[in-house]
Amino acid sequence: MSMEPQLVKSAERTVRILEALAESHNNLTLSELQQRTGFPRSSLHALMRTLVELNWVETDSGRSAFGIGPHALLTGTAYLDKDPALPFAQETLEDLRAEIGQTAHFARRDGAHVLYLATRESREADHVIPRVGRRLPAHVTALGQVLLAQLTDDEVVALLPDPLPGMTDHTITDLNKLTGELDQVRTRGWAYEREQGTPGLACVAVAVDYRIPATDAISCAMPARLGPAETEQITEAVIKHTRKLAATLRREGIR
Repeated sequence: MSMEPQLVKSAERTVRILEALAESHNNLTLSELQQRTGFPRSSLHALMRTLVELNWVETDSGRSAFGIGPHALLTGTAYLDKDPALPFAQETLEDLRAEIGQTAHFARRDGAHVLYLATRESREADHVIPRVGRRLPAHVTALGQVLLAQLTDDEVVALLPDPLPGMTDHTITDLNKLTGELDQVRTRGWAYEREQGTPGLACVAVAVDYRIPATDAISCAMPARLGPAETEQITEAVIKHTRKLAATLRREGIR
């Protein structure tokens, strides 16, 4: 009995370390990891040594900085490989991109974030950020907003921080304003954001209705400069292809 809390603590610390490394664009020093995680330096030393030996973390010869290692990729790929909805979603993204020529995403809500599971890039891909395996705050993306709209306002308030972190000048950072936007999403059945997550980009998203509440969504990213007529055409295409995907997943019995 006395060892169980220590085992749980070690497991939690390992996961938090890997998450911190995954979220950082650069390798982190031990001091930076300690600052981000709040873990004691002695515990970090031992955990980092083990993670490096197991190839979950990479480091330089002097062990001055650390980054995600190759075995983390194996686990992430295994998650994608076992998801029965993903092959159907990838086909939908291909069809959607073929019809409208813009970047299409398939993502799943992960608490207060969205996790990108598949992407098909636009034919003009110079402005696209590769996103498969990446996580973004749900409130800054159309994908996240359409999935948050599946929840009640009380559930959203309990889930998200207040104030909300901003990513651009257009990000909704007020929780009351966000719940108002989510009400509009519920009414019209799709979400739209313009430069809330990425400058120069707008996005429309529709939930994939094969689970209740929906956990997944399809989106299309487009240049923010597009006019109302083009945006409406893209929105209609996303609705059409997402409804078709949901019907296919229900027919296949995928849950």
